[in-house]
Amino acid sequence: MRAQTVGIQESVGRILSNTIFNPGGRKLLAKGHIMCEQDIELLATEGMNQIWVTQLEEGEIGEDDAVAAVAREIGCGCMEIRLVSGGRANLYATEDCCLLVDEELLKQINCTSSVVIATAMNFSYARAGQRIATTKSAPFAVASSQIDALVSMLKERGPMIQARPIRQPSVGVLYTDPVAGERAEQIFDGVVRQRLERYGVSHPMVLNSVEEEGNVSRSLRALLRARPTAVLIASTTSPAGPDDVVGRAMARVECHIEKYLAPVEPGNLLMLGYRDETPIISAPGCFRSLKHNVVDLVLPPMLARYRLSGWELAALGHGGLLS
Repeated sequence: MRAQTVGIQESVGRILSNTIFNPGGRKLLAKGHIMCEQDIELLATEGMNQIWVTQLEEGEIGEDDAVAAVAREIGCGCMEIRLVSGGRANLYATEDCCLLVDEELLKQINCTSSVVIATAMNFSYARAGQRIATTKSAPFAVASSQIDALVSMLKERGPMIQARPIRQPSVGVLYTDPVAGERAEQIFDGVVRQRLERYGVSHPMVLNSVEEEGNVSRSLRALLRARPTAVLIASTTSPAGPDDVVGRAMARVECHIEKYLAPVEPGNLLMLGYRDETPIISAPGCFRSLKHNVVDLVLPPMLARYRLSGWELAALGHGGLLS
């Protein structure tokens, strides 16, 4: 890449190296703009004779072409690419979705000197039309070999980001209390419905139960027969883990406990299990308030029908201090 000052008549096809303003402060041409005949006429009327431009050299690719090539390979799912002049490409969700980000691959890409990528958080919820990632090139031009290497890496290991759609999610909610299930429903139901509405769930299937192993397991079976996307257990007590009433009831319906205890605050006492492919979440204390907690971290991937592993839950510790 070679930058030089040239007469405006010699600038056609070259890249403008700086933004040009007229004496009154109005922007005439943006940095990175490729000069054409109409631009020469515009500058001549403003009394300008010389400008600073950049010219690509052999083995280089322009910034706009560079980000377009990378953006086409970084993602999949319900997303679209919108190119912006000046070496930027933005990715937008086309449906309500959950984002899955390969953080290690993202770090490797961002260690290069040619292109950097910023994304929304892994497992975060995005509404249709929301920007979920942006790709920015080094100014004006980068080496073609660097872009080729990035594209090859993405083809081999990608996609780096997935926009996994959330379509017609359904949630079963079981309220439990040692004395009366109706009491738990009265305490939690308003907050639970408001939280679920954040993620497009407007009509949850609701049951309540006395917190006794047999009653809880029967209620869980009833909810599971409806084949919900996920089941939430909102208990007025603080379960001690898989060996308490809720944990034993989950085992009784042949639920595999994937993880107990989450490195997230609020929400340390999360218990996640799976009955076949249906996740069941117990998170005592997390349904009393709309304050951001562990449920908000795990619910989007579950509604997108992504199976969270115990290892992925353990990885939530970095950034898991929510308050």
